[in-house]
Amino acid sequence: MRRPARLGIALTLALATAGCSTATDHRNQAHTTSGTPVSVTNCGRPTVFTRPPERAVALDQTSTETLLELGLHGRMAGTANLKTKIPAAYAAAYAEVPVIAPKIATGEQLRAAAPDFVVAASADLFTADRAGTRGELAALKVPTFVSAVDCPRENPAGTTPFELLFSDYENLGRIFGVEERAHALATRQRSAVAKAGADAAKVPRGARQPTVVYLYSVFNGMPYVAGGTGLPSEMSRIVGARNAFDDIDEDWPEVSWEEVARRDPDFIVVGDLSERGRPGDSAAEKRAAMTRHPVISRLAAVAGDRILEVPGIELDPSVRSVHALGLLSEGMKGLGHAR
Repeated sequence: MRRPARLGIALTLALATAGCSTATDHRNQAHTTSGTPVSVTNCGRPTVFTRPPERAVALDQTSTETLLELGLHGRMAGTANLKTKIPAAYAAAYAEVPVIAPKIATGEQLRAAAPDFVVAASADLFTADRAGTRGELAALKVPTFVSAVDCPRENPAGTTPFELLFSDYENLGRIFGVEERAHALATRQRSAVAKAGADAAKVPRGARQPTVVYLYSVFNGMPYVAGGTGLPSEMSRIVGARNAFDDIDEDWPEVSWEEVARRDPDFIVVGDLSERGRPGDSAAEKRAAMTRHPVISRLAAVAGDRILEVPGIELDPSVRSVHALGLLSEGMKGLGHAR
């Protein structure tokens, strides 16, 4: 967002939301349909809602799909930053939501939607040169929400990424007054995680514990893999495997093919991002890159086709992630790592 425009954007947002009487910025968000204010602390920022949002904007696909899963498309004033095709289950509802930006939304685009609530999966969408900071929007009485997964240090120590994701559903349920839907969603997904964990009891531990590399993308010939801070490390733990790059304190670090070979994983999970359309995104391109490489092609995981394919978007925390977890668990059975 260009600096000279920020004052105008702020003024327009303030005017657009002045008549909505939605959120009083105490610090983070919540309310109930009974009219009793409810307070929720999100990523260290408390806010109070006195009524449900009616013009929510989701700044990314992850947040959009969460709101659609909760049946909230009728209360959405906009969506942005679509990376892959919307699943068929959400297609009809998504078609009713205005797209305010095909990529990352700017302050101008957000302003035009006149939101009374703004949701994002990651805090980096709330910057001065993007949608505006959370503080700027709070000053305009426009509350914001960031997935708890993106701010683990603001949550109880030891809370797993999946539990943080489920807490998002339940907090959003309180904010919109759809607590039963949100609780049902969290319960279904907790059951899916528990099932994958039960299967993990059949996987060898100790020195025989299988190791896995998650290949997210290949850019300029270099592989990007799951590091220790992303959801795949937690998924690995649940199913009884170990992320071979869990010692790297990043979500998706760039590494060398030689380093992948040195770690010699028992199997490889390939994230299919073919709908994103960048070079090296499809599962087929990633497979080709590995089979062409003079060193990687000799790994037992590659030579023996011990490769699992999952939708790439599901490897980042979202309402879809339990599906990838199920594919991982079933894939390990197919590879003989679990009975």
